[in-house]
Amino acid sequence: MRTTLSIDDDVLLAVNERARRENRTAGEVLPELARQALTQQQGSTDSGRGADTYGFAPFEHRGPAVSNALVDRLRDEEAG
Repeated sequence: MRTTLSIDDDVLLAVNERARRENRTAGEVLPELARQALTQQQGSTDSGRGADTYGFAPFEHRGPAVSNALVDRLRDEEAG
């Protein structure tokens, strides 16, 4: 089934990176990750990261994603 979703930039980057490493498409990886997240036991004290997590554990989402435009704007503001 096809649908349109809004996916945070950091999430999409992580999905694309995993898909690249596994020589798969993002469309194959994302449903698998969603199923894993939805089937985890509720109330688990574990953060939900299994042994197959790549790289470092991502930080909890606390605000908007940082874009290149935001970095450029802040750099310009600091420069005066």
